[in-house]
Amino acid sequence: MPYPLRTLQRVGYREATALLNPTSTHPISTKARRTTTPCILSAHPRTINQPTKMLNAPNIPALHDHATAYWHNPTSPIEATTPLDKLILDHHRANFDLWHTEDQARAPHVTGEAMIAIKHNIDRLNQQRNDLVERIDIALLEAVPNQPLTAPLHSETPGLMIDRLSILALKIFHTEEETRRPDAAPEHHQRNRDRLELLTAQRNDLAAALTALWAEVLAGTRRFKLYRQLKMYNDPTLNPVLYAQPTKTS
Repeated sequence: MPYPLRTLQRVGYREATALLNPTSTHPISTKARRTTTPCILSAHPRTINQPTKMLNAPNIPALHDHATAYWHNPTSPIEATTPLDKLILDHHRANFDLWHTEDQARAPHVTGEAMIAIKHNIDRLNQQRNDLVERIDIALLEAVPNQPLTAPLHSETPGLMIDRLSILALKIFHTEEETRRPDAAPEHHQRNRDRLELLTAQRNDLAAALTALWAEVLAGTRRFKLYRQLKMYNDPTLNPVLYAQPTKTS
């Protein structure tokens, strides 16, 4: 049976992953063991508090952490819960795959056709990520269809804030790995412990800000609207590199 998110919240990342894989002697996998096989799942339904009007902002970091640990070392099944949680984790998976695909692009030995394939994957995942941000915002707007136009407009949507929370979850996971990397010096471990403290504080602040924003939206004292990303790089009618005719040579 899956471990409750509240249990994973109380323990560190190493211990949380050990719970997910108790037989592992080195619980969190290295980059060589990472997988990008699609696994769009959500957390165990008994671990999710029922949110008011859909969005349970304080629970999103735990949702991200549970999925991140699972995708790095998938040993325990986790079940889908609400449609919004599934959207949030679909989006987090896009960021997860994008993170590791960008790592491939930074490898010094990658050149030529391999680099082109990696760049195409990055573009595809970026598009998927942005599309899912919009889908999250659409779902939330449907939950509050009668926002008062007199309420102040918030410039950043909940979906964009969730995107930032997702990236912070990945930074926290991989920074924690560096605090105990066997081949690194103690100074490296300490520097990353300091970084981990800052990243955790930043995520706590952002989660609190999202909680406050959603409470204001529900109260009608603040509003948000859908901001389309309108990316151009993947559109063959907008990117001149894609629509330009090849030059004829004599």
